[in-house]
Amino acid sequence: MITLSLPSPAKFIPPSPKSKNLKSRRIRNPDFEALKDTLIRQANVGNLKQAISTLDHISQMGFTPDLTSYTVLLKSCIRTRNFQIGQLLHSKLNDSPLEPDSILLNSLISLYSKMGSWDTAEKIFESMGEKRDLVSWSAMISCYAHCGMELESVFTFFDMVEFGEYPNQFCFSAVIQACCSAELGWVGLAIFGFVIKTGYFESDICVGCAMIDLFTKGFSDLRSAKKVFDRMPERNLVTWTLMITRFSQLGASRDAVRLFLEMVSEGFVPDRFTFSGVLSACAEPGLSLLGRQLHGGVIKSRLSADVCVGCSLVDMYAKSTMDGSMDDSRKVFDRMADHNVMSWTAIITGYVQSGHYDMEAIKLYCRMIDSPVKPNHFTFSSLLKACGNLSNPAMGEQIYNHAVKLGLASVNCVANSLISMYAKSGRMEEARKAFELLFEKNLVSYNIIVDGYSKNLDSAEAFELFSHLDSEVGVDTFTFASLLSGAASVGAVGKGEQIHARVLKAGIQSNQSVSNALISMYSRCGNIEAAFQVFEGMEDRNVISWTSIITGFAKHGFAHRAVELFNQMLEDGIKPNEVTYIAVLSACSHVGLVDEGWKYFDSMSIDHGITPRMEHYACMVDLLGRSGSLEKAVQFIKSLPLNVDALVWRTLLGACQVHGNLQLGKYASEMILEQEPNDPAAHVLLSNLYASRGQWEEVAKIRKDMKEKRMVKEAGCSWIEAENIVHKFYVGDTKHPKAKEIYEKLGKVALKIKEIGYVPNTDLVLHEVEDEQKEQYLFQHSEKIALAFGLISTSKQKPIRIFKNLRVCGDCHNAMKFISVAEGREIIIRDSNRFHHIKDGLCSCNDYW
Repeated sequence: MITLSLPSPAKFIPPSPKSKNLKSRRIRNPDFEALKDTLIRQANVGNLKQAISTLDHISQMGFTPDLTSYTVLLKSCIRTRNFQIGQLLHSKLNDSPLEPDSILLNSLISLYSKMGSWDTAEKIFESMGEKRDLVSWSAMISCYAHCGMELESVFTFFDMVEFGEYPNQFCFSAVIQACCSAELGWVGLAIFGFVIKTGYFESDICVGCAMIDLFTKGFSDLRSAKKVFDRMPERNLVTWTLMITRFSQLGASRDAVRLFLEMVSEGFVPDRFTFSGVLSACAEPGLSLLGRQLHGGVIKSRLSADVCVGCSLVDMYAKSTMDGSMDDSRKVFDRMADHNVMSWTAIITGYVQSGHYDMEAIKLYCRMIDSPVKPNHFTFSSLLKACGNLSNPAMGEQIYNHAVKLGLASVNCVANSLISMYAKSGRMEEARKAFELLFEKNLVSYNIIVDGYSKNLDSAEAFELFSHLDSEVGVDTFTFASLLSGAASVGAVGKGEQIHARVLKAGIQSNQSVSNALISMYSRCGNIEAAFQVFEGMEDRNVISWTSIITGFAKHGFAHRAVELFNQMLEDGIKPNEVTYIAVLSACSHVGLVDEGWKYFDSMSIDHGITPRMEHYACMVDLLGRSGSLEKAVQFIKSLPLNVDALVWRTLLGACQVHGNLQLGKYASEMILEQEPNDPAAHVLLSNLYASRGQWEEVAKIRKDMKEKRMVKEAGCSWIEAENIVHKFYVGDTKHPKAKEIYEKLGKVALKIKEIGYVPNTDLVLHEVEDEQKEQYLFQHSEKIALAFGLISTSKQKPIRIFKNLRVCGDCHNAMKFISVAEGREIIIRDSNRFHHIKDGLCSCNDYW
């Protein structure tokens, strides 16, 4: 038998030979019998303190309590989980002259098993010698399984068989539960064969339940679990609840609901555990109506005060909401009479996952720490995610210090959330330190740091970690998805193609999440046809697959193909989500399909029950604004049933700049600054509007205001990949090693395009300088520098792919059309809004952008 050296929570003293005639003297005394009866009654109803007092009284009267008294008391301690009194009884037993029998020793093994003190239980078991019986072996097998020592449980089972004991249903249940993991599932199947031969499979509910757990936990095999369930001759409420819970946990929500309805139709009355399982299933969007009906069933069953059911209701309302609202979830939480760590964590996690209420999650945490309930590792994990979403690492560090005080900082999910928080806040140095300090790095830890580098445009570090991860730990689909996202973020199509090759080598190209990441990578890197090839090759497409390819075609300006794919998606029975509609509305906006845009906007709520969000309203304002219908855009905003946020007004302000509408632009900027007084983008856009009208005094006022408020305008930059290296350029950049060659090429190109009709648009230079200097400024724009580098550094057979963090300059866009003719090159540029495919003097945007 495998043993491990861990500190023992209690000292076990082996029994020694005791006097044999104590029992005969004791039994004849009527006073002893009366006290013993009292003790047993008290123990049976759970009055353990009174029972212990009676036990002490028996000793004070000169009697020695018998084995029955100790056994009854120990079983009551196990049943009520009063382990402290159980240990006290063990101590009293060691001090008594009694010699424990197998029944009492088996109870002690069970006691320490429930406490998690496997080493003490093991010492008792080993001291029993020939007193060991089938119950002893079953108790020890169960002890190891209960304490997370699955291998020891399996080995003890085989030791028992070798010892000559024939396993019963309790042995089988315990050892099969120990095998309910991916690592030991194959052992469980071997034992399953043994179970079938013995006949326990079709005669015992406990064995059937263990087998259901084996197939669901060990293999995620719901079909086999259902076969076991169907073959069980007797099914009680526990069995039904187990099936409903496991189906819900493995994502088969609708099957879980069907099982629940079938259970009720067979006359079973759901208890709190059944309701918890089926309510968790109703957290899936589309089942919220049934969830509300079940909530009514909970109230009728008088279980609404139960904390376990309350937590499931909080979680269900948080996850099933269509508009991200937490109102119903909060109502359930506030009406709960008692809160435990589960209910606090459920509501905090709900607010974080809703995507809109991270600050509310922090406020709830402040309330929680003022209550008697202490946060657990899951609470801290969610809170650190909230701080990451808020880009507030200072607050996150305070919360993390609390986790340190409670001894939870080293728990993997907390440490991983800390890394993620720093990464989301753009503080990759601190994220890397937290990663390096992690005592036990797992695949999740590596994936978080790789994803962090990818999203912070540091693909070099991401790929370096990937190489280490691949050789040391191994990679999974999430790793590949993160790296593909990193390649997409910087437009590194070469790196993306290398990862695609690794995906093919690993044989996971059919994985849905990896395929979706490939679609996104290729489309964001400017190769929409490669993205479409990946999409076409997918056997199993979900809403994310369809949304990714529709978004790709929309961003590339191929609106009609985007709309065609959307209609095909509907024909294939895939229900669109909020993001799908953002993609379709954006597609309409990019090419001015105003009527089609209205049609799809209306169909959101009418056909699919999707409540529009701010992003959808912004799309409609963009659609109207781009088409020049600025007044209609304002009327639309004013007609909305809620106050719109800065995103919508910022969209209107951008349209006002394009069309030069100063009056509406001032109004839009006022509305933005009312909500976000320190928003630099609003100041810059308004300043540009004034500059385009030549109102330099107003420009100076805005720039002075920005300087006083220490607002920093986002610097425009462009980048391009050449030979798997990303080269970044800023306005007037001269730091590149090839700067001399770049500017020489730029000068030659400028002369060429002027000869074929290019005229610099100096009106777009928003500085009060001479026209000659304005022309120089135009040729120092980052996208022109990047293009010149691409002309001298890339193959003529390949398109030049340029990426910019802001909207591409109008003069640069015009110049690139002339350069595509002069140099005979295809140019693809991705700015903050869309892609421009420029070839033979024409752009895919048709100058509508």
